[in-house]
Formats: sequence, C-alpha cells, structure tokens
Amino acid sequence: MLLPTTLSLAAAAAIINLWLGIRCGQVRGKAGISIGTGGNDLLERRMRAQLNFVENTPWVLLLIAGLELASKGGQWLAIVGAVYMLGRVAHGLGMDGTSLAKGRMVGTLITMLTQLGLAVVAVLVVLGRM
Repeated sequence: MLLPTTLSLAAAAAIINLWLGIRCGQVRGKAGISIGTGGNDLLERRMRAQLNFVENTPWVLLLIAGLELASKGGQWLAIVGAVYMLGRVAHGLGMDGTSLAKGRMVGTLITMLTQLGLAVVAVLVVLGRM
C-alpha cells in the first residue's frame, strides 16, 4: 500500500535533517571543530536543533503513517504534516538565537500540538470514534 502523505513528509524530513546537518558543518568548518562543540555556543545550538528534530520527527511520521494506513488520512493530514515541517524549520532558525529567536518558540509549540493532536486522533481511531 502506498502512503503518499507519509512518503512525502519523510522526504521533506530527510531534506530538513540534511539542512540542519549542513548548518552544523558550516560552523564546524569556520571554527575548526572536528568533534564535539569545542565550547562554541552557535554549534551547540545548531546541534541541539538537529537532535531535537531527530527526537520528535519519527513520532510524527509514525502517527501519520498509522492514520494513513487506517484510511483516516486525507488532505487534513498532509496539511498538519506540512505545518509541522515548517515549524521545525522555524525552530532550527530560532535556535541560532538571532532576531529569529521567536521561531524556536513557534516551532516548539507546533511540535507539541502536532504530536498531541495526532496522538488523540490515533486513540480515537483505535476506539472507533473516528
């Protein structure tokens, strides 16, 4: 069974993860840091942004795949996933601590609400309420 929403979002997640990794690499190159953070605050922030993405995104993709497999997907699920991905980009940018710092808060809020909302929908599907 093809899961187009899940597959599209997994592709977007891979690109975002690559982008977050490249951002870490840019700081590493400029600062000459091979392993660890070398006490570099910006590198630590960027590494945490990528790790936070890796910590949260599998749960979102798993819930989306489960809902799609249960035939409870549709356009709303794709929109939720797209908003989640945009929130993760905002979080990554916001972690730099620059004028985009509000992006961190926005991204965190979107992440939490997405996970909670998808989890509630998943439980409702299991209970036969949706």
